Amino acid sequence: MKIAIAGAGNMGSAILTGLKAAGQTELLALNPVNPRVSEFATANQIELVHTPTDLIAKHPAVVILTTPAPITLDVARQLADLPADTLLISAAAGVKLADLQAALPNHGLAAMIPNTPVAVNAGTIGLALGSTLTAAQTTTITELLDQLGDVIKVKEADLDIIGVVGGCGPAFVDVLMDAFADAAVKHGLNRQTAYQVVASMVKGSGSLATATGMAPALLRDQVTSPGGTTIQGVSALEAHGFRGAAIAAIDAAAGK
Repeated sequence: MKIAIAGAGNMGSAILTGLKAAGQTELLALNPVNPRVSEFATANQIELVHTPTDLIAKHPAVVILTTPAPITLDVARQLADLPADTLLISAAAGVKLADLQAALPNHGLAAMIPNTPVAVNAGTIGLALGSTLTAAQTTTITELLDQLGDVIKVKEADLDIIGVVGGCGPAFVDVLMDAFADAAVKHGLNRQTAYQVVASMVKGSGSLATATGMAPALLRDQVTSPGGTTIQGVSALEAHGFRGAAIAAIDAAAGK
């Protein structure tokens, strides 16, 4: 199955990297001439074209639009001559499925909001399916995106907040990881080991939450023994407004 990515910026490149790691070999990128993109495509053995007409001629089975939101509908209109069985997935925040359907009336559509960990097949992907998709087309889309991480199907109206939590959240977690590493260094651990421990802890905590489906508060309760060291740390987080800061970060990123 040939998969095309329209727009090989940070997100497009991350998706291409993840798909290649997942074993996809027929990968195609559409991007204006750009030395960085050319170097990336050559290094990763990804076919690169520079115009929508060139992409159409390659007859991809799926096109993922990772173009900037202001130009996404224009790019979509330029791809209207794709075969009717080509599926299109938009990763452009704020671009509505109805507007995409107007630009591409003959194609099955979906909208997603991924985050950059798709590059290591550990992404968080909010997915809203278009109303015209058949069961087989839905399966094709979900099986493709499953290779990039966790796919969470939501209604289109929820994609924005998924984008904030899933897309901006990694940066907030990076700030937390950096602070934890600094604290570990303060207590005598060398910095590289501190980074390793913190990254492993975050990965493991997320994996445990995913595997068990338990609420974070219940997982926390499993670690906080009465009078123990962990509850002392949790108490310090509360005293310093950690919860409020976390909620305020999401609110700010969401424009609230």
